[in-house]
Amino acid sequence: MTVLPDDGLSLAAEFPDATHEQWQRLVEGVLRKSGKEISGDDAERVLSTTIEDGLITRPLYTARDAVASPGFPGAAPFVRGGRPEGSASGGWDVRQRHAGNDPARVNEAVLADLENGVTSLWLTLDPGGLTVDGLGRALEGVLLDLAPVVLDAGAASGAAGRALLARYEAHGVRPEEARANLGADPLGHEARSGRELDGGDAVELARAALAGWPGVRALTVDALPYHEAGGSAAEELGLSLATGVAYLRLLTDAGLTVSEACGQLAFRYAATADQFLTIAKLRAARRLWARVAEVAGAHGTAGAQQQHAVTSSVMMTRRDPWVNMLRTTLAALGAGVGGADAVTVLPFDEAIGLPDAFARRIARNTSTILLEESHLGQVIDPAGGSWYVERLTDELAHRSWEFFQELEAADGLPGALRSGFVGERLARTWAARSRRLATRREPITGVSEFPSLAERTVAREPSPARVSGGLPRVRRDEAYEALRARSDAHLAATGDRPKVFLAALGPAAAHTARVTFAANLFQAGGIEPVHEPVTVDADSVAAAFVASGARVACLCSSDALYEEGAAAVAAALRGAGAQRIHLAGRPADYPDVDAYVFAGCDAVQTLTSVLDLLGVA
Repeated sequence: MTVLPDDGLSLAAEFPDATHEQWQRLVEGVLRKSGKEISGDDAERVLSTTIEDGLITRPLYTARDAVASPGFPGAAPFVRGGRPEGSASGGWDVRQRHAGNDPARVNEAVLADLENGVTSLWLTLDPGGLTVDGLGRALEGVLLDLAPVVLDAGAASGAAGRALLARYEAHGVRPEEARANLGADPLGHEARSGRELDGGDAVELARAALAGWPGVRALTVDALPYHEAGGSAAEELGLSLATGVAYLRLLTDAGLTVSEACGQLAFRYAATADQFLTIAKLRAARRLWARVAEVAGAHGTAGAQQQHAVTSSVMMTRRDPWVNMLRTTLAALGAGVGGADAVTVLPFDEAIGLPDAFARRIARNTSTILLEESHLGQVIDPAGGSWYVERLTDELAHRSWEFFQELEAADGLPGALRSGFVGERLARTWAARSRRLATRREPITGVSEFPSLAERTVAREPSPARVSGGLPRVRRDEAYEALRARSDAHLAATGDRPKVFLAALGPAAAHTARVTFAANLFQAGGIEPVHEPVTVDADSVAAAFVASGARVACLCSSDALYEEGAAAVAAALRGAGAQRIHLAGRPADYPDVDAYVFAGCDAVQTLTSVLDLLGVA
């Protein structure tokens, strides 16, 4: 054994630094082996990925991708956080949402949450949630000087805000101890409902807060209506800026200074399972708002956003909802690392109905584990200094600012909402994303990828009706959910699901990959694959198809075996009564094959056509 001398030198010193060009040469070599003769920056672009808003993530980031200094935590432009200490003093605020309409049951859930790690409450009142009269009952036993309360009352925000302040007074809460957000958001309500809401209540609540409640904010700049209508990250940020500017105008016209008006606003954003985009979005939001506040004339730290991040409802699925736990964990991680002041983790069964006690427990414990076991809150701006995150933050901020300028040119957010500009823009964005979902370029685990028809259904009590009439609410799983609902109805009516016969040719080594692919694809639409026997040929396939009870079939094997026997097998299937014959592979010209299924094909269109053919309503 050779003993190295302890001379204080690093072993890494013996290895020279690799250059970016050397890395590119290695990439070129790998691409060459796959038949692609691409060199230089073009080779790097092949490995890049286009994400939302036309942003591109590259495979490698180095010092040459560095952007201007983001400043220090707690200092303008607040990219690295609104407070110098970040979450290190006590972690982020773990905020649970309660949307039930029975005050007694809401109170039971509220107390259970507060006893088990939740640090603030988010109560939904209008239209199907609690009534203003039920607010007091829902808050019975809550120590209001310790537990901040956030209201979401829509058209009833004025009455709800006044009721909460009155409760503080009645229970002897000292003004300096009260922490709340009264939730006035007239433009958010208009986006949700399509109905204009006067800003008078918002102004009244802001004046009341300034007069005697220093820890209370009156208005919420809620970007969730735009995210939930299909908006991208840049659109969500641009619309939040436009909302914030509209509220600054409202409040300063009522006599507040710019700094006072900024202090009455709290911002709410969606956090998705794309953790890096979530981190960049929250950092970019603070930078953008700091710029608005600076231009408007705010002083000191008035331009620091108070951020509330909520795990995205768009990403939540109704099928295999257990996977939602993974999605919300990633989203909460991104929100915490991104510097959100408060984080709400939606329960995994949120898309199905009212969450049960177990789902609420898992939701609140998600933040607890990230804070207490992973210690994420103990590092100030943990993503800071990452070339990728800093670059993504910068590029997203520029895209968002461009859209904000478009909104201002469209007469500000009120004008852009009422003219249809916002709705049309978000609809185009969602249509493009829907195409990625339909082709499974954006997969949904448990729904479009790895679905299980044997998965037991999760039943929940229906959630109260939510305000509607304005922008739509979308979910990633909606197209596949409609297909699965048709299959469920067929099962209830006939006792069987619609079936597809998988005609596997040759040995398992030749057909397993495409059998797995086809089974996944058809199950995404609620169509049960029948793969019995394991392998067939032209002589045995007709009997096997008849025995399966299916009316459609899909050939699965290697390209080489297709050349040898696909035509004969397809002819035998046609003779046995197959109404449609698919082939798992790239489109070719095989006789009797009606359609081809392959990676990137329109799965929703394929599955819809099969259900239509089988008469599944």
